[in-house]
Formats: sequence, C-alpha cells, structure tokens
Amino acid sequence: MLKSYFSDDVEAGIDEAGRGCLAGPVFAAAVILPRNFRNAELNDSKKLSALQRDNLRLVIEKEALAWAVAFCTHTEIDKINILQATYKAMHKAIAELKVFPERLLIDGNRFKKFKSVPHHCIVKGDGLFASIAAASVLAKTHRDEYMLNLHQKYPVYSWDKNKAYATAVHVEAIKKYGLSSYHRKSFQLKSLQPQLIFPEN
Repeated sequence: MLKSYFSDDVEAGIDEAGRGCLAGPVFAAAVILPRNFRNAELNDSKKLSALQRDNLRLVIEKEALAWAVAFCTHTEIDKINILQATYKAMHKAIAELKVFPERLLIDGNRFKKFKSVPHHCIVKGDGLFASIAAASVLAKTHRDEYMLNLHQKYPVYSWDKNKAYATAVHVEAIKKYGLSSYHRKSFQLKSLQPQLIFPEN
C-alpha cells in the first residue's frame, strides 16, 4: 500500500506524462487526496494496465479533494525546452486546484519552486505516495486521450498504440511520411535527420 501523506499539511502530488515523446504536449497533473483515501490498486501509472488507469481515473476524479490537469503544447516545448515546459505545465495544474496546497510532492529530482509553497522532489515518488501516483494516473490518462484524438488526424504514426513515444513503428513512419505539424521539432533524432521531411502544415 502506498503512503498516504508525507506530512500533516494539505499536500498535492504532482506528476507529468509525455516528457520523452516525439510529438504532442507534455501533460501534468496535481492531486490532493483525502487523508482517509485508500485504494489497493493505485500505483505508478506505468505499472498499471490501460483499463486499470481508466478505472482509477474515475475514482480519483470523484474522490479527490481537488485535482487539475494542464499541458504545454509542442510549440511551447520547442520554444522554451522540455524541462521548462514540464515545469510550466506543473505550475498551471497547481494553480488550477480548487484547494490551495500547503505542500507539494513532486515525482522526480527537479522542480521549479511554485510561489512560496514548500516542495519535496521524490525520485520514483509515483510508486511511494498515493497523491503522486494519482497524479501520474491523471496525467497519463488525459494525455493518452489527447493522443488518441490526434491519431484520428494522423493515423500513419500509430499514436493510438505508441502515444508518440519513439517506438520502431513511430520512427519508421517519420522516415516514410516526415514530421506532422504536432511533432516537436526540437526532438529530432540525429540518426533520422537526413531522411526527415518537414511538411509545411
């Protein structure tokens, strides 16, 4: 069972999804859970099946004291770099919470301070604290939903299966069809550069 809280403060767990993808936005979620929240299935979203994540999303969004999901587009990523875009998405999610957190639990080892709220960076925190795991589930499911919609527009990249990660199928599609308007131009794979085509749209 994951730990419920780090301290006695009102805590928000924060996590992102899509940071390493070749296309689409980076998403971030912030979640404040009740102190009595317990769910034996909740875990790091990467360790769950798609069905488990979808079911947990419904539970989290219903039972959380507050939750919010935000993103930064591929254009913003190219402009300010993926790290700063991740921070920006996280800050946007925190700012949208209907309950203001007294402490932030961040999955990972780096974070840009949000106002005067104390924070803790916790490596692999999504497998340790329930609020971070909940944030990982929301970030992942909301981003997957976004990429499934984009797949309807650009089916050749198989984003319904790879969600824009650099799988062999995705890379081969880039070689064959070039980059879509949603690809992160700053994420060019050096080995592919000679073959890449840049559509105007």
